[in-house]
Amino acid sequence: MNEALAPGTQATFGRHSLAIDAAREAERLTDELSRGVHQTLRRQGAVVGISGGIDSSVVLALCARALGPDRVVGVLLPERESSPESADLAHELAARYGVATVTEDITGILDGAGCYRRRDEAIRRLFPEFGAGWKAKIVLAGNLLEQAALNVFRLVVTDPQGCESGKRLPLPEFNQIVAASNFKQRARMSLLYYHAELRNYAVIGTANKNEHALGFFVKYGDGGVDIQLIAHLYKTQVYQLARYLDVPEEIQRRTPTTDTYPGGSTQEEFFYRVPFDILDTVWLGHERGLPAEEIGHALDLTPEQTQRIIADINSKQRATSYLRRSPIIVEAPNG
Repeated sequence: MNEALAPGTQATFGRHSLAIDAAREAERLTDELSRGVHQTLRRQGAVVGISGGIDSSVVLALCARALGPDRVVGVLLPERESSPESADLAHELAARYGVATVTEDITGILDGAGCYRRRDEAIRRLFPEFGAGWKAKIVLAGNLLEQAALNVFRLVVTDPQGCESGKRLPLPEFNQIVAASNFKQRARMSLLYYHAELRNYAVIGTANKNEHALGFFVKYGDGGVDIQLIAHLYKTQVYQLARYLDVPEEIQRRTPTTDTYPGGSTQEEFFYRVPFDILDTVWLGHERGLPAEEIGHALDLTPEQTQRIIADINSKQRATSYLRRSPIIVEAPNG
């Protein structure tokens, strides 16, 4: 798909190889979206969860183009640990494209499900003093450009005075924190479908290729949608579309975050461990079958650095393949 999007005939490989014809791709995506919503799904419009992030902003802009702003609803889904900036940017975004918004605060749902209680219980097994006024986040240890590193997660907490501490996350605590935190994405999915079914609309996903193919999403949470519109686009290509679609500058400049943990971890420190322009270029070169030496040369990386990034991509794809699987349907016996 990305090969077909390259507008030029560059003789060498490099960051420029990720360039797309943004106008042509926007037109193609709006056509696909209109056809998917109206003809395939037989729905009358689209619902998009918006957070002030680059991906949901691009998807909302494309929906407004494809279906008309009066046939699109942007749903804000904050909770008590969300960044206030997210709501401000989401409202600015919706106003830019003339799209109506609905706000659903999911704090009560999460409290009822025990999201915060279950998560904090696991955190206190590592930091017994964790409580009101504290913040926490999960990060992946190590920078792939500096050293080989396994996908070993650390829990980092910050006390009310701003003092930060971290410990390696044992598997039981990691599983409980993630399982509890995933209530957030699954609660949001439920409300998106409420608003979609209320209007006979479709839910449009906002995952890019980095998130979808590497498993940076919650199954039946933010992965529970009717149409995945940009799952073939690398993060850097989403930014190219954002510039073409005139997404607000504040959103384009905003550092991508998870907005899941109260400590506010960035996507790079939580999951990817290298900047997107490097990750995406290495990944594209690897998909094209280029040797690590050639990929690395284009980015001023050593073959060892390049191989570490490729190994991490492959490892994440293998470990998260179950997230992309449809349910296993056990067939009736023959006869």
